[in-house]
Amino acid sequence: MILLFTGCLVSARETLPDSLVKVRLAAIRQALERGKPNAGRWWTGWLIGYGAATVGQGVVYATSRDKRTRQDMALGAATTGLGVIGQLLTPMIPADAPDRLAVLSEANPEERMNKLSAAETLLKQCAARENEGRSWKIHAITGAVNLGSGLVAWLGFRRCMGDGIANFALNTLITEAQIWTQPTQAVRDYDESLRRHPSTARSGNRPYQRYWSVSAVPGGVGISIHL
Repeated sequence: MILLFTGCLVSARETLPDSLVKVRLAAIRQALERGKPNAGRWWTGWLIGYGAATVGQGVVYATSRDKRTRQDMALGAATTGLGVIGQLLTPMIPADAPDRLAVLSEANPEERMNKLSAAETLLKQCAARENEGRSWKIHAITGAVNLGSGLVAWLGFRRCMGDGIANFALNTLITEAQIWTQPTQAVRDYDESLRRHPSTARSGNRPYQRYWSVSAVPGGVGISIHL
């Protein structure tokens, strides 16, 4: 008998046992649910706070007769108005991630596998959003806005330098508080997920399964190696 060696490279998607898929899916679902409340409260709280400050300062501006007060209120309303816009343009993904996952069906093993992939992607997006919210770019953007506001108070309104510095300091205190109070639960959960399942770091690219098989062929035996 002649031994025939046949090497085959097959791009096969890893087939996880359905029981393991259920366990991992449940773990990610719990992680998303765990991060939802704080993310929602943070985003909504700052949106309401900025909105209320904008309206309140606008009312004072419209009713006051003092020039300095009107200047401060106009500048403050413009600054907090930018805060409202910033919140609306950067929705907090962790706040609605569990709801987005819940609408996906998991009636059979194939659907559960697809849902697991979607859950991994959602968790990754949540972590990315939280990392972005505390990145140097956010500090730089808010710092530029605060600096501009201080310069307007000082040079634009022809006030003393102290007024400009006070305006910059107050706005910086508010924006830094917003940045550092942002939840980071998804970042920790995603890191833990990568630690437990490093093969799923690239969501959507499932690891290849390696196995070999022996089969009878005309004139001998064939060995297939799948990488």
